[in-house]
Amino acid sequence: MKRKLLIAATFLFIACTFTSCKKHCEFCKLVTKDSGGTEVSSGTEAEYCDVELSAFKLANPTIKNPVTGNTTSVECHE
Repeated sequence: MKRKLLIAATFLFIACTFTSCKKHCEFCKLVTKDSGGTEVSSGTEAEYCDVELSAFKLANPTIKNPVTGNTTSVECHE
């Protein structure tokens, strides 16, 4: 019985140590484009991963200025 518990504990330990948690990261920046689609300005690109990436995208929705027609949105790439 002790041998089975030792084997199970060893297997569990090995399984936990070899499990990799790969982060999902992207480089994102805020970009403003005019009504014709030409880039007017852009922010500094920064790397965001997992929860920070989701929070950055949620905190910066696409916004269109009704006066100028400029659109500000988040652009990301891996």
